[in-house]
Amino acid sequence: MTAAVAVTRLCCMRTRTMSMVSVAALAAMFLLGGCAEDAMCSSGEYPVKAIRSTTGGACVPDGQDPPAGYVRYPAGKVPQHVDDKWDKYWSEHMLDEKGTEIADA
Repeated sequence: MTAAVAVTRLCCMRTRTMSMVSVAALAAMFLLGGCAEDAMCSSGEYPVKAIRSTTGGACVPDGQDPPAGYVRYPAGKVPQHVDDKWDKYWSEHMLDEKGTEIADA
């Protein structure tokens, strides 16, 4: 085998290997990115809802009470991710000052 043929084969193998690595990396990014959900709040925080509002909300550090004008979501009805079941539900329902669900205005 001549040196030129050996170099050509080596270059082709490198190119093929790099192509396979690139395809695998793109596939991993697509799969991981497609499954990711946006959390309502960061770690160490919990979501609260604005009183008598279908759109207002905030995140409060764990261990702190909600600020004025906000209440905790009822137990078992707390949204965890953007557009999850409870996020959608609370976009059409309101809570009063005590955190009790009220009829839409």
